[in-house]
Amino acid sequence: MAILVIAEHDNRTLKGATLNTITAASQIGGDIHLLVAGNNCKGVAATAANIAGVSKVLLAEQSTYEHQLAENMAKLVLELGKDYSHIISPATSAGKNFMPRVAALLDVAQISDITAVISADTFERPIYAGNAVATVQSLDSIKVITVRSTGFDPAEENGSASIAEIGTAHDAGISTFVSEEVAESDRPELTAANIVISGGRGMGNGENFGLLENVADKLGAAVGASRAAVDAGFVPNDMQVGQTGKIVAPDLYIAVGISGAIQHLAGMKDSKIIVAINKDEEAPIFTVADYGLVADLFDVMPELQQKL
Repeated sequence: MAILVIAEHDNRTLKGATLNTITAASQIGGDIHLLVAGNNCKGVAATAANIAGVSKVLLAEQSTYEHQLAENMAKLVLELGKDYSHIISPATSAGKNFMPRVAALLDVAQISDITAVISADTFERPIYAGNAVATVQSLDSIKVITVRSTGFDPAEENGSASIAEIGTAHDAGISTFVSEEVAESDRPELTAANIVISGGRGMGNGENFGLLENVADKLGAAVGASRAAVDAGFVPNDMQVGQTGKIVAPDLYIAVGISGAIQHLAGMKDSKIIVAINKDEEAPIFTVADYGLVADLFDVMPELQQKL
């Protein structure tokens, strides 16, 4: 039994979600090969070769894969994946884009967002916004799986895998990369941060998020938001934490002015320590919080900043 894992990267650095996905693959058992598809990404492949548990890195370095367009990636993974029992990717926006195409081309059912491995053909995944956990068994000969990275610890980086170059270049010819606008920030990336401070509707407006940013700068934390704050136009949607936003599981999650709708809880309830600050003592967020402070955030946040 051999497993093909698709690496998440930006042609310069390997994303942390790949390490968590390798851990999931190792729990399935079998030989693990890691596909690095991109352009000018030999450095990524070298980093990938150091991941414990990976026996071989497949490097597909072609201009057609520079932006990892889903149509092109699906054709590449389809060609390589036929020799594997499992094809696995992080459940990121990229993985969610091309993996369903791979499953459709293979005529198999995709198993999405797994959070636990029971056996080589049985997995757990959250349903109903995390209110229940489904145990799913697949009888398909090739299992196409996406992994929720917060469900697994990252793999160690003390391996010594070989690197094999793949000369195949698939251009589906039905999509092209136009441009991208990347938000620049000195703070940690939201899904990779050890500390996350999020604000909700209780922040009142976008300017008040400065209260969170001041504390975040003291702690080296990332700043997030609830969907209510995003929908109200307080902050951009790339800051949204929740079922329809980003899934986070930091060591410390501080929820400020967030009531705790189930969609938000689904995106952060796996955090190791949850602190809630809300003036409504009946707010649902307190049911999942390890520490709760019933107080006005406009009094608490300046004082917290001062003490830090």
